[in-house]
Amino acid sequence: MKNIVIAAGYATRLGELTKNFPKPLLKIGESTILGRMLDDIDKIDDVDEHIIISNHRFAPIFDKWKIEDGRLKKPITIVDDGTETNETRLGAVCDLLFAMDKLHIDDDLLVVAADNLLFFSFQEFVDFAREKGTSCIMCHEQPSIEKLQRTGVVELDENYRVLGMEEKPQVPKSHWAVPPFYIYLKKDLDLVRHSVENGCGKDAPGNLAHYMVENTVLHAWRMTGGRFDIGSIDTYEEAKRRFG
Repeated sequence: MKNIVIAAGYATRLGELTKNFPKPLLKIGESTILGRMLDDIDKIDDVDEHIIISNHRFAPIFDKWKIEDGRLKKPITIVDDGTETNETRLGAVCDLLFAMDKLHIDDDLLVVAADNLLFFSFQEFVDFAREKGTSCIMCHEQPSIEKLQRTGVVELDENYRVLGMEEKPQVPKSHWAVPPFYIYLKKDLDLVRHSVENGCGKDAPGNLAHYMVENTVLHAWRMTGGRFDIGSIDTYEEAKRRFG
């Protein structure tokens, strides 16, 4: 299994902190946002490589981090997607397809967004996917309608099979929100590769999950702990206080 980290974006809401520096490498205590996530994923036996997709401006910074960090046991590959501005970014889905094509990937994929701190282990998610034998997404119960209107929302049956998914629905059909963490099994990679040419949205990673729900069987793992999404200076400062 390859761990694909989507880290190619430009974090415009963090101002000067990320004007010339990637958000995933901002310090949290003695580590970084990305380092804390990879410390967990690196312990999963199924995962044999970490692949980090960066824009062209930040790729050298990730390369430097890779050399200096030295804590991870699994090999790390930095993929430069060639883009230099927010306006010319490929989008999360196209970044994933770019890396798959460039590295000739033909393996199960754990796909994660790089700007979250987690209160659970990805091992549980991988075990769930193995048990179900399908590609999988995560979900958590979200009581706020306003927050559901800003994320992916899924309908589930009693076995947590995904019956339908909507991105940023004005009238959510459930309270199951979808964070940006996914497992796509090798048997579904052909669908992934041809997703954009068949109408899948390019930008948000949830667009691919939505497309996959409509074209294959997916299950949703209910998160056993919370997550901390670092999307602003305020949330970054709070994360430093809580995790530093």
